[in-house]
Amino acid sequence: MLILASQSPRRSEILERAGIPFVVKAANVDETPLPDEDPESYVKRVAELKAMAIEAGPADVVLGADTVVVIDRRMLGKPAGVEDAAAMLKSISGRKHEVLTGVCLKRGQQMTADWAVTLVWFITLTDEEIQEYVATGEPMDKAGAYAVQGLASKFVEKIEGSYTNVVGLPVEVVYKHLRGELQQRG
Repeated sequence: MLILASQSPRRSEILERAGIPFVVKAANVDETPLPDEDPESYVKRVAELKAMAIEAGPADVVLGADTVVVIDRRMLGKPAGVEDAAAMLKSISGRKHEVLTGVCLKRGQQMTADWAVTLVWFITLTDEEIQEYVATGEPMDKAGAYAVQGLASKFVEKIEGSYTNVVGLPVEVVYKHLRGELQQRG
């Protein structure tokens, strides 16, 4: 059985749409970046912490994941409030940024960690557009203060890489490792 160590409805929806059966057991871990931690190390470390936080049977596979938006090597997690959300959106307006997701699959004592990066280009947003979007509440629980699959879809000029990564889980990375796990068992 695959156990998703996340309460994210977006991650659940991605797995459901891909036809990958799973159950949810939310992991509660400290997601504070370490001093001078680079974005790639951060997402992999937090994904591993989430996978390790869940108790599972010997045949179960636990999936931990964590996503951040990166602009100028600065990580943008979930906004702390409306002002923070507006500042994040202003920083990515009219620019290219990266979306990184760390993925960790754990079975017993074995762990496989990986990550995906997707480049996203935003159109230039006016202050009014930013304020209107923030007022919807949609940005408040999203890394980088936007949902590519939601109201912010109209701001996205181009994506290079995995779309599901930008939503919150690079399903192709998960499946690649799960497929290996399933072949080992078979």
